[in-house]
This record gives sequence, structure tokens and C-alpha cells, in this order.
Amino acid sequence: MKPINVGLLGIGTVGRGTWDVLNRNADEIRRRAGRAIQITQVADKAVRRARKITGKRAKVIADAFKLVRDPDIDIIVELIGGYTVAKELVLAAIRNGKHVVTANKALLATHGTEIFAAAQKKGVMVAFEGSVGGGIPIIKALREGLAANRIEWIAGIINGTSNFILSEMRDKGLDFSAALHDAQRHGYAEADPTFDIEGIDAAHKLTILSALAFGIPMQFKKCFKEGIQKLTRADIGYAEELGYRIKLLGITRRAPRGIELRVHPTLVPERRLIANVEGVMNAILVKGDAVGATMYYGAGAGSQPTASAVVADLVDVTRLITADPEHRVPHLAFQPDQLSDVPILPMDAVETSYYLRMRVLDKPGVLANITRILAVSKISIGAMVQKEPGEGESRVDIVMLTHRAVEKNVNRAMAKIEKLPVLAGKVTRIRLEELL
Repeated sequence: MKPINVGLLGIGTVGRGTWDVLNRNADEIRRRAGRAIQITQVADKAVRRARKITGKRAKVIADAFKLVRDPDIDIIVELIGGYTVAKELVLAAIRNGKHVVTANKALLATHGTEIFAAAQKKGVMVAFEGSVGGGIPIIKALREGLAANRIEWIAGIINGTSNFILSEMRDKGLDFSAALHDAQRHGYAEADPTFDIEGIDAAHKLTILSALAFGIPMQFKKCFKEGIQKLTRADIGYAEELGYRIKLLGITRRAPRGIELRVHPTLVPERRLIANVEGVMNAILVKGDAVGATMYYGAGAGSQPTASAVVADLVDVTRLITADPEHRVPHLAFQPDQLSDVPILPMDAVETSYYLRMRVLDKPGVLANITRILAVSKISIGAMVQKEPGEGESRVDIVMLTHRAVEKNVNRAMAKIEKLPVLAGKVTRIRLEELL
């Protein structure tokens, strides 16, 4: 049978891994796909470097738009990243009848609805397993393996850089800036780590997972994002003392009045498996009504792990090329005309538990005033730690864990507490999830 010809856009870290895996495992892949899959053209602005990687086994050009128009190419693999040129190339590939494989989570989270609609109209596939969790097959699990389930919630460590930083803070007692420097020194964090530490990268991935889980359009702009840059060694220590670990989690949950879509530091009971995921590893919990809680763990980034997902997509698309287009697995798990308009909940409407830390004057009546404000705001306390002041100190930390409360009420209570003259600075708030 005629081989499938692939055009590769970008042969950087993941592109190089894809080239290597596809060539190294060519026989195994052919046996799985039913026909050979070969990269015949590569588009990369660094033409000389690309030719050094590919040798004479593929044609290398600088013009990616010329490649996506080539009638001899069956599948386009987009690995250049970003929102603008990548979007234009993907849509151009679709217009030219090409199937597309991409690992570009930012592109899909912001423009996925438009891209999938164009692909549906043209009768081609867009595969994106590499966009979330590197080599972890979470997209396939949601689209196919858990298709019998009504998904209740997803909670995931889906950014390895932030998880590495939090692990370093806990294990070595580092403050945030020192842990970030450590991550940069190891090559886990970019020189500009904004997307990682502010939760933007995790929000891109969570947006995709939420669309797959609940059959809704991509709605990245409605995702609540809070990063890890304000966390302190004190918070890490108090969480440990109370039996919790702090993780940056992406959480999406089906609620009575809509869908929760939020990324933020979260206290997780230390006995949970996900609380013990350390370093740059990723882990994603999915709760289905029939299967219960399932966890997917592995390397969330890197050349070879992400290439594993990209090549798996190539195998899937190759299998589907000869299939009836009307019976393919839908891009977002649900049939395109069956997407739901259930709203994304504003953060004020989310209900969860909370860790609250405040530094106050060590004097009678302070705790009573704080608990009175919480009670009026319908917030009950589940646990509390109050440290004795050090020698010569007049202020002390109070740490409280609340029962479940509505975010709007917590915001109101925090504002009132921060107006008390006995308070030094702001109240530190970290959300808490039991993940049962």
C-alpha cells in the first residue's frame, strides 16, 4: 500500500524527537498503521540545521506555506508553536485537504473551535494528543476509553516547571525565587517563565481537557488563572503540618449551574497519589460516574515523550484516512452538532475549601473578631494552627482551613479581615481540594 507522506513544520525540540521516533520505529509503526509513514518534507527557517538533521532523507524548505499546499503531502505535523502563523498554516493545510497533527495547546485553546469547524467542513482530521501531558495518552482516554462515562471532574498537575519549583521549595526549603532559578539552571524553566509560573500554560491545557470532558467549545478566556509566584516557604510548611501538599492544579468540574474552569495553587491531602507527584512529572485525575477516579501519570514534556504522542496521532490519522468520514471519532469527543452551551462559572460562584493565613497582633480578642467575620460570611472552620510569637515579636501567624464555602463569601470575609487594625499585610488564601 502507498506510504503516507508527512510534511513537518518545525524541526526544533519536539520536531527532532518526532523525526527520530518515526525513523527509529519505522517497522513497528508500519505494522500498527497498516502502511508506512514517512516524513518527506520539512519546513524550517533554519534550513542548514534542518538538513543536518534529516540528511538526504527529506526535502527541506524555508517556506511552510508552500509545503502545506503540496499535493503530494497527506498529513501536516505543526510543531512551530504560537498563535498567529501556526493558525494560518493549520487553516491553509485544512483548506488544501490535509489532515493535521499538532502539539500546539495555545493554538487549540484559543482558536480550536474555529479550526475544528473548518476541519469538519473539509472532511479532514485534526489530532492533538501531544498538546496535553506530553506522552501521557489523556486525550485518547477522554475521547475513547472513557466514552461510556459522564465525566464529573478533572484535576491535574499539567505544568512540569511549576511542579518542579514547588517540589524544590518543599524538599530543600527554598523560597520561590531560588527554586525558580534552580528550574532555569536545569533547563526546566525558560528565561521568561511567565506562562509556566502564572498558570497560563496549564490553563491552555485545561481548556482542552474541559472541552473534551463536557462537550463544550474551547473557552480559554473564561479560565481562572492564579500562579505560584506568591507562595512562601511558610505556606509550604504550614500545609505540611496540616497534612497537605501544595500543587498547582488545573481543575474543571461539572457543577449544578455550569462548568468550573480554574488553575491555581491547591492544598491536596498528602495521602492522595497526586500529592506525591514530584519534580517535572505530570499527573491527571479524571472522575467518571461509572469508572470512578482514574489517574494518568508520566513525563509531561520533552522531545521524546511529546514525540511519542505526535507519532501516535500519525498512526491514528493513517488508520482513519481509509475510514468512512462520517464515523470517525469526533475532534472533541462529542458530535460537532451536539456541543453544549452550558456556561463556564465565574470564579465568584465556585465552592471549595480554603487555607487562610494571616499575621496578626498577639492580643486578646483578635481570634474572636476574625471568627465572627467568617461566621457572618457563612464560612466554618475545619482546622486551625496558631503559633506562639518568637522572642521579642508582637505578631503571630494564624492558619485556618475552612469547610466548603462559596468564593464570593470568602472574598467578602477576607476584605473585612484585612481592614482590622490588628492585621499585618494581606490574608493569604490557597484553595483546597480533597479530590474524592
